[in-house]
Amino acid sequence: MPNLLDKRLLFVTGKGGVGKSTVAIALGLLAAQRGLRTIVAELASQERVQGLFSETEREQFRELELAPGLFTISIDPQQAMEEYLRVKAGAVGQALSSSRLFQAFAMATPGMRELLSIGKVWELAQLHRRTRGAAPYDLVIVDAPATGHGVGLLRTPRTFADIARVGPIAHQGQTIAETIADQDFTGVIAVATPEEMPINETLTLADELAKDGLPLDLVIVNALYPARFEAAEIAELASALTRTRSALARSALRAALSEHARAGTQREQRDRLSRRVNGRLVELPYVFADHLGLPQLRQLADSLETAL
Repeated sequence: MPNLLDKRLLFVTGKGGVGKSTVAIALGLLAAQRGLRTIVAELASQERVQGLFSETEREQFRELELAPGLFTISIDPQQAMEEYLRVKAGAVGQALSSSRLFQAFAMATPGMRELLSIGKVWELAQLHRRTRGAAPYDLVIVDAPATGHGVGLLRTPRTFADIARVGPIAHQGQTIAETIADQDFTGVIAVATPEEMPINETLTLADELAKDGLPLDLVIVNALYPARFEAAEIAELASALTRTRSALARSALRAALSEHARAGTQREQRDRLSRRVNGRLVELPYVFADHLGLPQLRQLADSLETAL
């Protein structure tokens, strides 16, 4: 736990639909509770974090305070480019950022959106920020794209640095790549539900990161069903199902047996993952709620604190 929150930049990734945004927010709440000034950065203008805290109109590319010590920003690549040009190139950059032709060319360049987005993430994590009047953060948590795109995002700065070789893009790419490679500064967290496909993707992610010399710092198994019954109790439930004639009772018994079977399957998948990641794994419970709001997110933050 201290090692994870001592880092300044955490990337949270995982297969689509496994709850990585929820986990990113829960981690942010936990860090803020620990007294760290924390920001959860969303990429590709997702704006989901704002929606969980407020029903008001959502805003892009502004650092908004959600709770004491917890902020969020929705990063738009084009706005990131405009900010970068204003800071780095002054009046010339201002002219370029207002040119539709230049913007279209830049946005069409393969990988440029990812480089601009991660460049803004890098800026957020600096103690001395280039954004005028902006205060530094103790921790930046990135709600990164789904697994495959997440790996590509982490590789983008190095790729641009290798291609450009010289010039400002090469320098910026090299600087960001070195930040990502610094294991004291940056961490990678994978989120998976205890099912075959998400587990397979997480194992692939670990292998791909290893090729680049990046460790997978933590795996969070999300939405794990509780194990409610002992073997003797399951035998009693199965026996009761064969005896009862009540439709309502039979439905309740079938639901209990079905949940027990699902919980068992989930634990088999969890154990398969745990063996491959050398125990760097924590669990989050399934939240039985129609809607995830702040109370449920705080519940998950408390579960993370206990597990970590």
